[in-house]
Amino acid sequence: MIDAVELHFEEGKGIVEDRRYFNRRSRRQATLMEREEIQEHADAFGLGALTPGLVRSNIETTGIGLVSLIGKEVEVGTAVLCFYEPRKPCAKMDAICQGLKERMEPNKQGVLAAVVKSGVVRLGDVIRAR
Repeated sequence: MIDAVELHFEEGKGIVEDRRYFNRRSRRQATLMEREEIQEHADAFGLGALTPGLVRSNIETTGIGLVSLIGKEVEVGTAVLCFYEPRKPCAKMDAICQGLKERMEPNKQGVLAAVVKSGVVRLGDVIRAR
C-alpha cells in the first residue's frame, strides 16, 4: 500500500514538481522506502515514530518488500516504475540521528526507481510486480 499524498509521475522524467529529481538526466526519478524499515531504524535509536518524509523518500509503503522487486517493472497506482537499485543513505540521515546512515547500509533504505509509464499514485494504491 502507498503511504503518500497524490503524486503525478511523468514517463522518463519523474514526479511532477519534485525539485530534487524531476527532468534530470538520471534514472533516479523516484525513491521508495518501507514504513516498517523506517520504524525498525527509529526503534533501534529509541526515536519513537519518524515523521513521514523525514528520511527523504518520495513514497513510503507498508506490507511489501521493495528490495525484492529490484530489476522488475512495478505497477504503482496507474504509473509503472522500474526498481533498479537499492537507495544509498546520505549524510543527511546522520542529521536525523547520529549513526542512522551506517545502520541503513546495506540495502536498508528502500529503492531507486525510474518512471517507465506516466500515471498517478494515490494514498492506498496497491503496488504489484508486472
